[in-house]
Amino acid sequence: MFGISSLATVSIGEIGSTISTPKLFQLYVHKDKELTKSMIDRCKDANFEAMALTVDTIVGGNRERDLHTGFTSPPKLTLKSLFSFAAHPAWAVNYFFREKFELSQLKDYVREGTNISLSVADYFNTMLDQSMDWKAAEETCQYWSKPFALKGIMSVEDAKRAVDIGAAAIMVSNHGGRQLDGSRSPFDQLAEIVDAVGDRIDVICDGGIRRGTHVLKALSLGAKACSGGRLYLYALAAAGQAGVEKALTNLKNEIERDMKLMGCKSIKDLGRQNLRFR
Repeated sequence: MFGISSLATVSIGEIGSTISTPKLFQLYVHKDKELTKSMIDRCKDANFEAMALTVDTIVGGNRERDLHTGFTSPPKLTLKSLFSFAAHPAWAVNYFFREKFELSQLKDYVREGTNISLSVADYFNTMLDQSMDWKAAEETCQYWSKPFALKGIMSVEDAKRAVDIGAAAIMVSNHGGRQLDGSRSPFDQLAEIVDAVGDRIDVICDGGIRRGTHVLKALSLGAKACSGGRLYLYALAAAGQAGVEKALTNLKNEIERDMKLMGCKSIKDLGRQNLRFR
């Protein structure tokens, strides 16, 4: 299943018209209620199969690397960035002569991020609805009325609440380790959450998935699926479509090879008997 977010650079409509495989939309709830409603409605029109509400990013984390590099969306022209452009001419030519950078879901509602350069943290802090609560999550679930997930669940208590509001899945995630400093890894939280709600809701391990063995370990603990962002985005940045195809091929080959080495003929053969903890 392929997913894009509210901050994607390709529109919901374009993805809906060009991608035939199952699609998921990762929703950020904005202060502008009409914007949030519009994104959900566009996903319905584009036949997206599922929606994941992001619940761990109502404010931006302290992303020190972004502060150090001056990263903004879109990139801001500074003396430092000009030197970087000069040192990477192929990247610079690609950036300046392709179609204009935009946050496709947001550009008709807000200028920040598309026409006005802004850091990710500043965007989250100023644009997202910090009053979002369980009632708002339940209302979003009901309005969407198709398979609905909460992304960013890290505790048994919140996992149980997700079941109560009618979510079909939860994504156990610490947002790539870029939000709450010192948070545990999703894998470390997985067993207790699966034990508590795994018979009532699909549990997805999100974050830290880089190799086929990572997928097999999460499935052995009881996760129904895994998801990843940097897994394919780093490959995309380095080598475009060919890089993504290579990364996914490597992942598929690793899963198949390692299952054979473990003596597993089916995903159903994976279980906690395969794991040992230090």
